[in-house]
Amino acid sequence: MSKPVLVTGATGFVGSAVARTLLARGHALRLLARPNGDRRNIGGLDAELVEGDLTDPASMRRALEGCGALFHVAADYRLWVPDPESMMRANVEGTRTLMIAAQEAGVERIVYCSSVAALGLVGDGTVADELTPVHEDKIIGVYKLSKYRAEQTVLSLVRDRRLPAVIVNPSTPIGPRDIKPTPTGAMIRDAAAGRMPAYVDSGLNLVHVDDVAEGHALAFERGEIGERYILGGEDRSLKDLFGLVSDIAGVKAPRIELPSRLLYPVAVASEILARRAGIEPRVTRDTLAMSRKKMFFSSEKAKRTLGYAPRPAGEAVRDAVTWFRANGMI
Repeated sequence: MSKPVLVTGATGFVGSAVARTLLARGHALRLLARPNGDRRNIGGLDAELVEGDLTDPASMRRALEGCGALFHVAADYRLWVPDPESMMRANVEGTRTLMIAAQEAGVERIVYCSSVAALGLVGDGTVADELTPVHEDKIIGVYKLSKYRAEQTVLSLVRDRRLPAVIVNPSTPIGPRDIKPTPTGAMIRDAAAGRMPAYVDSGLNLVHVDDVAEGHALAFERGEIGERYILGGEDRSLKDLFGLVSDIAGVKAPRIELPSRLLYPVAVASEILARRAGIEPRVTRDTLAMSRKKMFFSSEKAKRTLGYAPRPAGEAVRDAVTWFRANGMI
């Protein structure tokens, strides 16, 4: 594409991987970054930088001027927020405003980064896919609800306004440049440091962040407008995940499996402390409720139609541990 490609969220974990993948494909990039945001992940990238925010429509319109494509990766990703409406404004209304502004600016193609959080989930170890039914009243947590509503907004704009958008649904990305880190990255960091004494009977679909980025590019090149593509990797229990971390980091794996119900009082106390101290809680009631379900997903559609080919989960865990160690986080 001769026109610039705008990437939102490029300073973040997934967004910076997407930016690198697009640069490797020869695209001219324009990166949207919040004023005073942490820009370590885009240091040295050959790209134009513009400042803006999902809650500032004027800044989004300026960023889109002259762009031929949009990768919307930015989102407020926290599993607990003291003000849920602020997350809804950023993730749902911000997405709606950006999509409409992109279409009005003449953007030819959009890749919207949603999440498996927006999809249906069986939860008992059965693998879910893009067609698994989802019911809004069964969604746990404000983040998942915001991503579901944002995805429904994009789908309605595709249907009603012919928005040229393809949707990708990453599962649980891990790997390098997880500077915050993400909730799963924090678990890997703590386990690699020997600070994970126990675990609960849960499971995740683990995928290398660079494979997620490759999936974004493939969706741009080969995806069908209005379609959704799960970008996942391997289904693993938390016990398996911590076993991988222990082998790689050379520490003892946690041996104690705790019933999630025993942690409920801890979650209540953690949330109270977080509200009073202005910090993020270590565990919440929503995360405990989510942990009762095994979040397993199939990427067969993306593999079959896009040529998506994720690497083994062990490689993703190894790259995550290596990066955390190299950057003094372990």
